Order: sequence, then C-alpha cells, then structure tokens
Amino acid sequence: MIWLKFIGIGLAAVLLLWGSLAMLGARLWPLRVAEVQGRLAGAEQALPGTAHDPAALGGLPAPVARYLRAALPPGQPRIRKVAMAHEGQFNMGEGADNWKPFTSTQQVTIARPGFVWDGRIAMAPGVPARVIDAYVAGEGLLLPAIFGLIPLTRLEGGGAIAEGELLRWLAETPLYPTALLPGGAVSWDAIDDHSARATVTDGAVRVDLTFTFGPDDLVSGIRAEARSRTVAGQMIPTPWEGRWWGYERRDGMLVPTAGEVAWVLPQGRKPYWQGRITALQYQ
Repeated sequence: MIWLKFIGIGLAAVLLLWGSLAMLGARLWPLRVAEVQGRLAGAEQALPGTAHDPAALGGLPAPVARYLRAALPPGQPRIRKVAMAHEGQFNMGEGADNWKPFTSTQQVTIARPGFVWDGRIAMAPGVPARVIDAYVAGEGLLLPAIFGLIPLTRLEGGGAIAEGELLRWLAETPLYPTALLPGGAVSWDAIDDHSARATVTDGAVRVDLTFTFGPDDLVSGIRAEARSRTVAGQMIPTPWEGRWWGYERRDGMLVPTAGEVAWVLPQGRKPYWQGRITALQYQ
C-alpha cells in the first residue's frame, strides 16, 4: 500500500538523520573536550612542598592528621595530576527519581585546583547526552548536549558556577589525598574529634566543606551548607553532601573506589550521582 511506502521512507529518513547526528557528535565532541583540557593544562602550576612527612602533620586538626597518617605512607610523593574513569548512574528527575547510566573520564590538576569531566549519559536507547563539567583557571563550566551537538544549557564563568565546581574538586580530594597535606591549596579548621572544615582558595574563588571521618580514620563524608543547584534555569543555594567508601591501596595510598552525592532538600535527601572509580592514574 502507498501509505506503508511513505511510512517506510519517513522512518528511513529519521534513522538516517539520527545516525548522522550521532556520527557528527562523535567527531566534534572530542574536539570540544580537548579545548577545555588544553586550558586546564595551560593553567597548571608547580607543586609546593615536598614528599609526605608524618612529622609535619602536628599543626592539623586531630582527625585530619589521623586520616593523612592512615591514607598516606611516609615519603609518599605529592600528586601533580590525575587521570580517572568512572561508571554509575545519574538521577535526572527533579521530582520522581529517573536514574540513567553513565560512563566518564576526568583529568585533575592539584597545585592549582582544576578538573575536566567528560561524561556520557544514556538518556534513552540510542540517545546519548555528552556533558562537560569543569573548573579551569578560576572559572566553572557545565555544558550538557544531546549527541554532543544540541546544548541543553551552558553555565560558565565565575560566581556561583565557579564556586560549585571548586566545591566538587575539594569533595573529591580523597581520590588524590596529597592535595590535603600542609603547604598545598587546602587549609583546615578544627570542628570536633571526627570532623574538620577544609577551605580552598583559588584567586577570587573561595569555598569550604566539612569533612567527616569514620572509625577507620578515613573520610566517610563531606557536606556544604550551600551549593548552587540549577532549578528551572535558576541557581538555588542548597545543602549538598557526599559519601565515600570502598577504600583500596592505589600507588601506596588509601583512596575510595565508590561514592554517592546528594542534595539535601526540605522534603529529604535526594541522591543524584552514584558511581565507582574504574581507573586511576597518578602523576
């Protein structure tokens, strides 16, 4: 029948367009990521200080000193940068949960805090979203795009977006724990015997997080009383927290291999990222 023929032609056209978008995105997205990674490399600075000396931890809050003694062997070289990969799931629902699988890679610099996260989220069968989440040279960047071509939004610059991305860098320091040693970008203030406040300043951007330490002296959680959450295009300051677990020795250091991040809303805690580390390479 003629109508079946037209349906077939239309379906073929849609599939051709679909495939063309996927192929074009696969070619152009890596170039976009590489440009941001190039800016990250250009902002890198020389590492301060020397290798880890447990005798230098005396001025730190007690739980921080215990953590660093547990996580780092004496003489541990300071990390200059990290390459890592992850897999897990993202909660895309503003109301009801809507978890979608993701994979990602990330580059991190330490002396001047910075990172570039390149994620691929399966929004639907055959419909990937590509996401750059980054903090580079004092500015934040969040760019999600369907097929890596069709932007859903673009948040970039200083202010709230920069502070939110620098908070992420600080929250992930248990993955590169020499960043928390004295003489680096992070300073500490005592709270109690099981928690301490970490502060990092990068130019005009300054943020702090409360670190909680478990019975094993390792970092079990982090919390910020306000991190900007995007709701209907608006940046809303919202309590934000994360958990780390599954510690393993990597290059001599005890680092977590799994974690979860959540917004703390009036109606309760809302996890939106759950993942595990699938690769870690230190320099």
